Amino acid sequence: MPFPLYLLALAVFAMGTSEFMLAGLLPAIAADLDVTVGTAGTLTSAYAVGMIVGAPLVAASTRNRPGRSSLLCFVVVFSAAHAVGATTTAYPVLVATRVVAALANAGFLAVALTAAAALVPADRKGRALAVLLSGTTVATIAGVPAGSALGTLFGWRATFWAVALCCLPAALGILLGMPARPATRDTAARPALRSELAQLARARLVLVMLLGALVNAATFASFTFLAPVVTDTAGLDDLWIPVALVLFGAGSLTGVTLAGRVSDRHPRRVVAVGGPLLLAGWPALAVLADRPAALLALVFVQGALSFALGSTLITRVLYEAAGAPTMAGSYATAALNAGAAVGPLVAGATLDTAAGNLGPLWTSTLLVLAALSLALAFRGGLSTATPD
Repeated sequence: MPFPLYLLALAVFAMGTSEFMLAGLLPAIAADLDVTVGTAGTLTSAYAVGMIVGAPLVAASTRNRPGRSSLLCFVVVFSAAHAVGATTTAYPVLVATRVVAALANAGFLAVALTAAAALVPADRKGRALAVLLSGTTVATIAGVPAGSALGTLFGWRATFWAVALCCLPAALGILLGMPARPATRDTAARPALRSELAQLARARLVLVMLLGALVNAATFASFTFLAPVVTDTAGLDDLWIPVALVLFGAGSLTGVTLAGRVSDRHPRRVVAVGGPLLLAGWPALAVLADRPAALLALVFVQGALSFALGSTLITRVLYEAAGAPTMAGSYATAALNAGAAVGPLVAGATLDTAAGNLGPLWTSTLLVLAALSLALAFRGGLSTATPD
């Protein structure tokens, strides 16, 4: 894989750490800024909304700019937003910095997905996407636990500063290592924006976007509320929460790496094998959640299956949106983050039901079932030009 891909993955690592780190920082932020924990939780919602709305809007506004300058601009703005957030004493300002950071994150990921696909041959988009998304999976393994520990030792502001500083080597690497303008962003060959937006009327593109959103919703439905399952249902100490998160992250890295090797040529096989296993895994986790060894093992397995299936579906978005070379990445980003926003909202509503802490796991089961039902009904939408 080209070296610039790893530079993009470094930036994705910093952004992924920021996206997930608030789970361990909300109590400290609430106490410092004199708001309730529930109010502080709106920081997560603000970020998710910024990601969903920002991906297509920012991608459209930067489509006439070279890929390198756009990527560099997004990283610098993202870093600056965290620096401001680390120094503010006003909660509304902190909310604003999260929205700005989300817009920069969405724009970066949208352009980076397109740029990554342009750096490799047309039949290796899946492997390129696996390298890019490894930044997110490594963030769940190392970045989020490290950020939580840093916040515990030195305060939540230290974690914001760390994310801001982590962006600087990524910015320098993009400036020195990325080509100024990937081939697919050539002005003469690029279709009009209206033509690119018209791709959203294609049923197959809408299908794979919906499938990717559903699988990602299932992933984040359970990942977001994993902590109470570990401590309350399994009866483990609080120190086991980062262990479970690291296991999930390690599984996700394994899954996205393995899927990256086969998702270009055999997407339907990944769905046909991984989908039923993922569907069986969520209820198994719910039933065995009171057994610590089974819980931790299944957390790793579900992380691997979730990201293997999810990354494969997002790769198909890039293939199906080939007629929208500057907007394809934003479509994939919007699908990912629609799932990341909706999944926790639906799962959170189950916590006050009879299902309790296990409600999110059953929610994930239903979301994956919906995705597989759609995939079975419209299985032609996952077809590929190569033998499957």
